[in-house]
Amino acid sequence: MIHRYKKKDYNVIIDGNSGSIHIVDDLAYDIIGHYDKILNGDACTRDNDKGRSSMLEHRLQSEINVEKLSEIIFENIRDKHENASINDVVETVEDVQELRRSGKLFSDDEFKTIAENMKSRLLVLKAICLHVAHDCNMNCQYCFAGEGEYCGTRGLMSFETAKNAIDFLVENSTGRRNLEVDFFGGEPLLNWEVCKKTVEYARSIEDKKDKNFRFTLTTNGLLIDDDVIEFANREMSNVVLSLDGRKEINDRMRKMKNGLGTYDIVVDKFKKLVDKRGNKDYYIRGTYTKNNLDFTQDILHMAELGFRELSMEPVVAEDGESYAIDRGDLDIIFENYDELSEEMVKRYGSDQEFYFYHYTVDFTGGPCIAKRLSGCGVGTEYLAITPDGELFPCHQFVGDKEFLLGTLETGIVKKDVIDKFKNCNVYSHDECQDCFAKLYCSGGCSANAYHKNGDIEKVYQLSCEIHKKRIENAIVMELEKQKNDNSV
Repeated sequence: MIHRYKKKDYNVIIDGNSGSIHIVDDLAYDIIGHYDKILNGDACTRDNDKGRSSMLEHRLQSEINVEKLSEIIFENIRDKHENASINDVVETVEDVQELRRSGKLFSDDEFKTIAENMKSRLLVLKAICLHVAHDCNMNCQYCFAGEGEYCGTRGLMSFETAKNAIDFLVENSTGRRNLEVDFFGGEPLLNWEVCKKTVEYARSIEDKKDKNFRFTLTTNGLLIDDDVIEFANREMSNVVLSLDGRKEINDRMRKMKNGLGTYDIVVDKFKKLVDKRGNKDYYIRGTYTKNNLDFTQDILHMAELGFRELSMEPVVAEDGESYAIDRGDLDIIFENYDELSEEMVKRYGSDQEFYFYHYTVDFTGGPCIAKRLSGCGVGTEYLAITPDGELFPCHQFVGDKEFLLGTLETGIVKKDVIDKFKNCNVYSHDECQDCFAKLYCSGGCSANAYHKNGDIEKVYQLSCEIHKKRIENAIVMELEKQKNDNSV
């Protein structure tokens, strides 16, 4: 299964089953396209000889007659490629055959068995999302957590519960040394002292338990002060700072309880934290809605503020919400992703260069195959823990009793729910089977799928289209970067 597309001066071929990427000339691009049609039995020859096409389809599955295949392809492309000879086609088909034999083009799907075996894996945690605060000092219009309450009551996690959560993570992470803890909410800075004590406790048991903790803080920024900056920059491996871009865009959706916008309060706090952070990871995370389909302008605005690690996510909202995006918005969304990639390429190597989360893709190595097949580890390697010690598959399922797995005291009691997530991977989604991006997106977000379709196995199609666009752009951006590096 392959995917072909043209962008800028590049003809790109992606082999979906292996993840291999090929850059070819115009002639090879069209030859591979016809080869693909014949392989899939839908080739149309000039004389409409479907018998010959069927014969070649069979031979493609076994021992190919390169000359016969080349003749049919030549008949289909010679008007477009007037200077091409039959020998040119034969040579290209032979190259395709060699790539096919080496598993780099039209490759067989070798990972389905691995996905099947993943269903029997044990639950071994690597990360928890610690909901230290089910409360918030903001009133964001698009908030999936209902102002931090998660369809429940407001509350803060006690240190005792947080300590038990760390112990639970350690006890259920057999064989893993590196563990992650995300401080989340609501707004975690409303319970900052518990965050600090939790870090101190985890550090105190690292050597004894042979663990290495990596902490992340996600905050809206209103309560950032010198103490937060000093502690976070020392102890947090990553800090996620929420900002939607331009003042008028941010303040339309991200408001305080009194209805006033937050931009003027948080931007200077974010700048101060980032300036003192050195080389440690952070990113500014925004959300775009129907109100700012020109979201590239918001990303560029944040870059102009001096921020270099940026992310902007499409809102996931109920149909009918005034700010919800839909398929009718895709053209302008795609235009903005194109504009963003062009601007980033222009800035390569300059002091204005910045990084966009969804364009930072490792095409030489990347995640292990298990992660490529099943994604973030929701419900199998990653759990969310509420202030009361309840366990959920991830933060976006918190408050939905259907996904309540148990408590810190009882452990996981709903093993049938865990089994659903063990079974959830790119091979359990019908829509993913013939998708070139399946090894890049891992089947998409289970929570988004559930909230849009009521089923973690049914992908959120709008998100799929956006993800495929970002992958296409990221590949071409990498090519442009390599070209720029080679020209220096």
